[in-house]
Amino acid sequence: MRDEAVRALRRGVAVLVLAGLVLAPWAVDDYTAALLARTLALGLVGVSVALLTGVAGLPTLGQTAPYAAGAYASAVLGSQLSDVGVVHLAVAAAAGAALAAATAPLVVSARGVVVLMITLAVGELVVTVVGRWRSVTGGTDGLAGIPPVRPLWGLPVLATDRARYLYTLVVVAVLVGAVLLILRSRVGLLLRAGRDDEARLRASGHRVPVHVAGVHVAAGAVAGAAGSLLVVAQQFVSPADFGFDTSALLLLGVVIGGTASVGGALVGAAIVIAGRDWLFGVLPGYAPLVLGVAFVVTVHLLPGDGHRPPAVRGRRLPGLAARPPGPTPERPAPTGARA
Repeated sequence: MRDEAVRALRRGVAVLVLAGLVLAPWAVDDYTAALLARTLALGLVGVSVALLTGVAGLPTLGQTAPYAAGAYASAVLGSQLSDVGVVHLAVAAAAGAALAAATAPLVVSARGVVVLMITLAVGELVVTVVGRWRSVTGGTDGLAGIPPVRPLWGLPVLATDRARYLYTLVVVAVLVGAVLLILRSRVGLLLRAGRDDEARLRASGHRVPVHVAGVHVAAGAVAGAAGSLLVVAQQFVSPADFGFDTSALLLLGVVIGGTASVGGALVGAAIVIAGRDWLFGVLPGYAPLVLGVAFVVTVHLLPGDGHRPPAVRGRRLPGLAARPPGPTPERPAPTGARA
């Protein structure tokens, strides 16, 4: 009964949050609507971080790399070829997935802190490349004046901040719903099994490197689609949107919202990013300090005084209790067996 009540409460909260998000653009000004759209896009990147960190057990600081690939692919496409939103999403997701596939060999064999360092290096390398590739990306000045998109062929362009926000909300809701459905399937069970006890999954005959590479590419596609939404929301893109501070804040938001919860990661990342943007205006120069203190406090307020098992690949299944110290108890011999 208690579990059913908790699930009902979660559904009620989710419905209220979704209703608030739908009604938000009519309750705020255009600037705030644009900020909310950008926050939703970054929240979707947080979902990709949760896929790797919480579900697959690969903590990452590099999801801004496929995020940037998707954003610039969408920006170049919108400036030269097409203004259809679904085409932008497909191309941006493909760009993010391609970059993730190119870096997958570096990640598949690594674990724990090594993954953090590799993904951080990849993210910083991508930011450096887009900052110097002026002929395509505009360099550190970025790409401005990107034309507005239309959701589908024949529909009007998204000419207002409210329309762009609603488009972003619909896309985020669809993609998050698709991720949740996949995680409830056999694929999600295999990913969690590899996170909890990789050796046992290998012994069962499963190709664990293929699973890891697959979720890495899928998370890259989600982050790439988020990059397309960023371009829709602000019609401008620059390397400053993909720096280390964004990577760190996304991981912070995912940790606060719950690394194993896709919805919690989305909310946590959105809250942290929105809080950063608000604090920059209220406390200029002190926003990182306030966010750092909030992170420390949040970790100490987590259940178990913050001592939750880390989301890293290869640890034992949480349901398997540690064997108490001392000699191993002898098992009784089966009936009929010789002494």
